[in-house]
Amino acid sequence: MIKEFKDFVMRGNVLDMAIGIVIGAAFGAVVKSFVSNVLMPPIGLLLGGTDFSNLFAVLKAGSAPGPYATLEAAKEAGAVVWPWGVFVNEVVGFLIVAFAIFLVVKAVNRMKKKEEEAPPAPPEPSTEERLLTEIRDLLAQK
Repeated sequence: MIKEFKDFVMRGNVLDMAIGIVIGAAFGAVVKSFVSNVLMPPIGLLLGGTDFSNLFAVLKAGSAPGPYATLEAAKEAGAVVWPWGVFVNEVVGFLIVAFAIFLVVKAVNRMKKKEEEAPPAPPEPSTEERLLTEIRDLLAQK
């Protein structure tokens, strides 16, 4: 059973998948940071200084009555909130990741198409054809 597991894990596609998952997780963290720290603050500034991570709707007030300045304050008060601004951040992050994957797939498809368009190499002549070519060349020299 251990040998079968080792054979399974050592197959190329399993290792490729594991590497892809690790790189994908790291890429996801970079994109999340990009969306939260680079992209959304200027967008929020353009929309009147709005911090999207603190946009929420209070569905039910908590022990301390609202209004709540931040999402964290609402949660600490025990309010039931709908944090739609966090959802907007996640959607923007998803769109960035999806666009990056689209660009990678497009580039790979373009490279595959070039490989398919390349004409195949002509087949090697058979032994008989080579011998006949040599005889023809020798007769042409005389």
